Amino acid sequence: MTISLNNIQSWALERNLFQHRFMLDYIQIPWHFLSAPFFYAFLINYLDIYERSRKLLKYFIVVFVVLCVAQITFVLTYSLGGGTKEELNYVYERYTSIEELISFIGSISVFAYSFYILKGKKKLFTKILTYDNLKWIYNFFKLTLLVYVLWVFALVIKFSLNFTGFLYSYYPLRISTTLIIFILGYQGLKYLRILKERKNIREDLDIEKSGLDNQEENISEPNENEFEPQFLEIDKYIKSEKIYLHPKYTLQNLSSDLNIGSSTLSATINRNAKKSFVDYINEMRVNQAKKFLLDYKYESYTIASIGLESGFNSKSAFYDVFKKHSGMTPLAFKNNHIKKQSER
Repeated sequence: MTISLNNIQSWALERNLFQHRFMLDYIQIPWHFLSAPFFYAFLINYLDIYERSRKLLKYFIVVFVVLCVAQITFVLTYSLGGGTKEELNYVYERYTSIEELISFIGSISVFAYSFYILKGKKKLFTKILTYDNLKWIYNFFKLTLLVYVLWVFALVIKFSLNFTGFLYSYYPLRISTTLIIFILGYQGLKYLRILKERKNIREDLDIEKSGLDNQEENISEPNENEFEPQFLEIDKYIKSEKIYLHPKYTLQNLSSDLNIGSSTLSATINRNAKKSFVDYINEMRVNQAKKFLLDYKYESYTIASIGLESGFNSKSAFYDVFKKHSGMTPLAFKNNHIKKQSER
């Protein structure tokens, strides 16, 4: 929002929309000062660490108000000095350039601190990491770093030209910030929706699991006459504990949980299930995904949310494995079921 306001203000000034309106022509609100603090607030809220966002944002808003008041006071005071319009233009550009330099230093500091929180304080938001690997936020940081480089470029030219003839150096910055707005808006809405859906699915699974504490869970078990007793124990444990829902669960994890050697586990699963441990687990994940896809409660949920909560570590992996086991994509499977229902 602040970047948008800043870009709109710059566009209006370039188009001389405020020409001959002294207060609007010279009073330029430093919206760029709030861009990094607001992103920090968004990041902290997304990571669900609310108590860390309010103080910093509050301080920056106070400084922002002080900067606005100082600029108004400066312009009004200097305009009463009787100087020419050219002199006022020069002094005002010089003043706002210093103000922008202060804004850049504050912004890059908040940006660096935000990255420090994301990279070095993962213990504070372990819960969110079970829903989102935050790759899209890391990519956003990379794009934003490019914006800061362009901002430095624009400021250097501005100061080197003694605050005249610097306008074109800001064009790359304006374009890049506009792209950032669209990217963050799209990604933010997309992942907030997925996060909400995944939380709802997981809450339902937790309720389902807790409701089965004192009763036998309805799990389809293999025929005891067809499989080895050890495999039956392995299969029951995996299904009852729903460990297939954990995307990073490996054969070594299962070996540790059951206190059985990994080579013995692998051989037992291969011999009885006629497939590798990975295919064996993925088949359970696909079956779980099918339940979600056919459940009316999740009818409007994204395929990504369903795949990720079924134990897959990415949407692409979900599509590939689902098609391998079912012969069709998740969406085709869902649509095929809907079609059959409508034909009845």
